[in-house]
Amino acid sequence: MSPALIPYGRQTIEDDDIAAVAEALRADFLTTGPRVEAFEAAFAQTVGARHAVACANGTAALHLAMLALDVQPGEVCIAPSITFLATANCARFVGAEVVFADVDPLTGLMTPDTLAEALERAAGRRVRAVLPVHLRGDVAELPALAALAERA
Repeated sequence: MSPALIPYGRQTIEDDDIAAVAEALRADFLTTGPRVEAFEAAFAQTVGARHAVACANGTAALHLAMLALDVQPGEVCIAPSITFLATANCARFVGAEVVFADVDPLTGLMTPDTLAEALERAAGRRVRAVLPVHLRGDVAELPALAALAERA
């Protein structure tokens, strides 16, 4: 039995989050400066990258990812059917086609089975990216999705 509605969820905002925002708002720089540089450096170190670039929003970050991957017109990106529009738009911004993967009705997440089905529908075209989305704090099965994507 499937649920009538896939719930979105609720964010967690704690007192230290509110304090950090207030501190940033009182600082000399709101959108640039040493706080952004410190965040970029800490993020790069955390993920083991040489560099990191902060973006104004997720849409800009996803667009930069498509450019960094050199995704080309006519290539395919696979996105889950439950996502923010930016997930599909980032591919369209660079001329790529989007194939949507269905999601698990209980979690709202792309699964290896739904990715496999989307890959079948993309057959004959070059799949350049799979864009799984974590939802409501639930994490997609990244190792299984990555293994499937690497074989595509």
